[in-house]
Amino acid sequence: MIVVATDDFEVYHEVVTELRDRGLEFTTVEPGDALPERATVVVTSEADDVAVPDGVDVVTALPERPRAAIEEVVDLLRGESGRTVVGIDPGERPGIAVLSGDMVVATFQVPAERTAAVVREELEDAGDPLVRIGDGARLVGSRIIDDLPDVPVELVDESGTTPYLGAGARGTGDILAAVNIARIDGEPIESREVEPTAGELQRIKDRSREAGEDNRAIDADLARQVAVGDLTIREALETHREDGS
Repeated sequence: MIVVATDDFEVYHEVVTELRDRGLEFTTVEPGDALPERATVVVTSEADDVAVPDGVDVVTALPERPRAAIEEVVDLLRGESGRTVVGIDPGERPGIAVLSGDMVVATFQVPAERTAAVVREELEDAGDPLVRIGDGARLVGSRIIDDLPDVPVELVDESGTTPYLGAGARGTGDILAAVNIARIDGEPIESREVEPTAGELQRIKDRSREAGEDNRAIDADLARQVAVGDLTIREALETHREDGS
């Protein structure tokens, strides 16, 4: 059984919320109280003095990192500590899946420009992290790889990773693909040089026309800068207007 024993209100609130969100059974006691006989893991704060008998594990939680503490609790309950692997299905809104061993512990779907920041935050406390990214959406994927210079990255053949989505599962395909990508061995990669194709540049120009207020598309040079990540669509549109093109 998980026992939360802390006088730190912020730690208590964040840890209990995380435990409930994960559907984990737990109980709470005051730091000076005796622990229940069934206690196997105690979650507490740095400032609390909790007497813990032999055979009971202790996890110290920080109020700003409750998820890290709960993931440690889950690893202890499972009797093993799996490697943290992040799978990414790249695209305009990449699917992201965080796995500890074979267990999915977190999922996200965020704009492409936020992907690397989310991954870095999730791996902040991981001892031996690995990122696996699908080889589709080449331009987006290459930018994400370049934004993760301090994390080992593998490029994965993502063929067949998006499952069939039945009734009620619409919108989950990218996340489920990210889970599958995380479980596939890939080729180590530090950067990926991608030359945009004519079709990719045209799609960026079409997107700029849709995003602009005057129904004008950016030129090929600006489209290429967007493709390689030097400019956003809005920055390219602003440059386009300033140049009077």
